[in-house]
Amino acid sequence: MASHRKPRSRIPAPLTGHGRRTAVGFTTAALASVTLLSQTANAAPADPKPATQSLEKVKEKVDTLYHQAETATQHYNAAKERTDQQRGKVDKLLDSVAQRTEKLNEARRMLGQYAAAQYRDGGMARSAATLLFSNNPQDVFDQSHLMDRMTGRQKQAVDDFQKQRAEAAKERGKASESLASLTSAQKQLKIQKKTVQDKLTEARRLLANLTAKEKARLAAIEKKKAEEDRRKAAALAEKQRQEAAARKKQQEQQQQEQEQQNTGSGSGSTTPSAPADTSKAAQAIAFAKAQIGKPYVWGATGPSSFDCSGLTQAAWKSAGISLPRTTWDQVKVGTRVSTSQLQPGDLVFFYDDISHVGLYIGDGMMIHAPKPGDVVKKAPITEMPIYGSVRPS
Repeated sequence: MASHRKPRSRIPAPLTGHGRRTAVGFTTAALASVTLLSQTANAAPADPKPATQSLEKVKEKVDTLYHQAETATQHYNAAKERTDQQRGKVDKLLDSVAQRTEKLNEARRMLGQYAAAQYRDGGMARSAATLLFSNNPQDVFDQSHLMDRMTGRQKQAVDDFQKQRAEAAKERGKASESLASLTSAQKQLKIQKKTVQDKLTEARRLLANLTAKEKARLAAIEKKKAEEDRRKAAALAEKQRQEAAARKKQQEQQQQEQEQQNTGSGSGSTTPSAPADTSKAAQAIAFAKAQIGKPYVWGATGPSSFDCSGLTQAAWKSAGISLPRTTWDQVKVGTRVSTSQLQPGDLVFFYDDISHVGLYIGDGMMIHAPKPGDVVKKAPITEMPIYGSVRPS
């Protein structure tokens, strides 16, 4: 009779010694193989684009940091200008305080002489002493019996003393206020200086972390952009020439029509207006060209280094025209002109925050001090977004 019992399961013997190590090693190897196969199956083929995109992001970040540093530089320039002006004001006030103090001391000496004379004469010794040591001498002299005994010269000495003391106190007050303003300006100057330095340090750190291969690719990207900027500048220059020719032709036609009208009415022909004097612009450009190759240094106004507004300020100063220190103030000086009507010597401003400026030299080109690590050089005005242009006068 067949048995209906289920066959007993064979329980494997426990692994010991070498057998356990062999099993564990096999299992580990198997898991590693499965994991490796899985990763190989899911891995995408090598693609250089992510690295390029990452490099372009680095370039974008560096450009942004340089732009922020230049904006901070203009804040620094403004703070430094305020600090210098305030320091000059404080120096003048301190000189004025010293002069006023000398006059006060002279008035005090005059009162002392009167007091000494009165003491020797046995007259108003006590009253004179009270006068000298009183915080308000007028209170003493308001006493009618004392006023009656004073001579005209004595009264004049008291009046002069009071005047000099009041003026001295006023001058000291102004000096104190100016010193407080100077301290505040110096504090702002320090803050802006740190902001510039922090931005530049971060930009240099990003660039320093690039490999040699990445730096080479970055140089290629910048070269490609520079070539595109030059093409845009050439196209802009051609457009400017065409528009200038059209304006000249229109002006000639208008002049001919005016001459015909004048001839018909018997009033004679008109004398054409003289061309604008470009000698000052030529001087400014000549100065800027002579600075080519000198390093950009933020906050510098020459003669060995410049920042952007320091260069334009110095260039036009050589032509006898004084420009303010910052781009934000320079853009307010002179006549605003469109990009299509730019002439050599005009100032071209960039970015919405007006943080950069260059000196236009014609053909879509400018001379400017670009950024830290670079030098004064010629460049297309198309390499940055143009805010507007000004013709100094």
